Amino acid sequence: MRLPYDIEDLLRANAPQVLGALVRRYGHFDAAEDAVQEALLAAARQWPEHGVPDNPRGWLIRVASRRLTDTLRSDETRRERERRVAELTPRDELPAEDAVAREDRAPREDDTLSLLFLCCHPDLPPPARIALTLRAVGGLTTAEIARAYLVPEATMAQKISRAKKKVRGVRFGRPDHWEGRLPAVLHTLYLIFNEGYTATSGSSLQRRDLAGEAIRLTRALHRLLPEDGEAAGLLALMLLTDARREARSGPYGELIPLDEQDRDRWDRAAIEEGVALVTRALTSGPAGPYALRAAIAAVHDEAPGPEATDWREILGLYDVLVGLVPGPVERLNRAVAVAMVHGPRAGLTELDSLEGELGHRPDAVRAHLLERAGERAAARDAYTSAAGKALSLPEQRYLRQRAARLSE
Repeated sequence: MRLPYDIEDLLRANAPQVLGALVRRYGHFDAAEDAVQEALLAAARQWPEHGVPDNPRGWLIRVASRRLTDTLRSDETRRERERRVAELTPRDELPAEDAVAREDRAPREDDTLSLLFLCCHPDLPPPARIALTLRAVGGLTTAEIARAYLVPEATMAQKISRAKKKVRGVRFGRPDHWEGRLPAVLHTLYLIFNEGYTATSGSSLQRRDLAGEAIRLTRALHRLLPEDGEAAGLLALMLLTDARREARSGPYGELIPLDEQDRDRWDRAAIEEGVALVTRALTSGPAGPYALRAAIAAVHDEAPGPEATDWREILGLYDVLVGLVPGPVERLNRAVAVAMVHGPRAGLTELDSLEGELGHRPDAVRAHLLERAGERAAARDAYTSAAGKALSLPEQRYLRQRAARLSE
């Protein structure tokens, strides 16, 4: 059955809040998730015909709670589970209207945020955090997540199942050490966005559903933690980067580099929002890595053309960023900025000092700098080498085209 978009959006927005409420109250992550899915299915069947209830979130919590308590009572350890349910369930019973009303008056986003922090538990490796976050908080099915990351559904199901087992028994709610977990949450959202904006493999340059989901979740995080500069910085970075989305590929899906993009196709509303966010983040406290990355993106986006880009400002920002995060990606990007300010030879010297696994990107940057330095043969070889290492088909085609052009 095809749902009206407003009902589908309403269910998607409420799903993590309902799941968070059930897990906080009862525990049993797997059983709670199954109960929520049944409640969503019931809503999808009933609401188009009978109308959306006045309190949709309360309705979903009530139905999911009944499904969950029924499941717990029918378990093999029925007596023990019933004792625990009796202890955890308020005397007036969650399904009662007044209890649902109280649940609905609670801060609606707290459960979503708690669920996000639970899924990004530091003991989970990043791939497991991503999968569990997309499944529980983002509402994507296991099949959708598997398709996005180009793995078999069974493999993704195993990854999600292991992640759930890892967090089983972890205290749910608003832990005192949230600040310690925030970097893991931000990093997880950042990885989801990056995979959506530039797919690491496959036939598509972008996976817009992943990028859009990362922006949605980061926007919710920023709304819940409005004073956190890094949450604001990450949202700004995503908006400023995603603003170029429509101009990044041609009619046949081919990659268009930044300096060749039609800037009239950039999303100016997203740029304005991103600039406002990063400005507040940079002026309200010490600049963190995400705010600095957003500031670099803002310099690119505010330039009317590639020739007007303030590369000296970008290099200065990279100097600060590398001081905070001296990783290979940051140093590679700084090498490009060095080349734009001091010439391609200076950039190549920076590139020679890089260490770390970065796939095809160092060869692609080297090829670009060699081409700017006039070394066509060496640039062609570097482009060919980069194309051989790239897993994304659009990037492979772009790099091979650059190499072929230098062979003419």
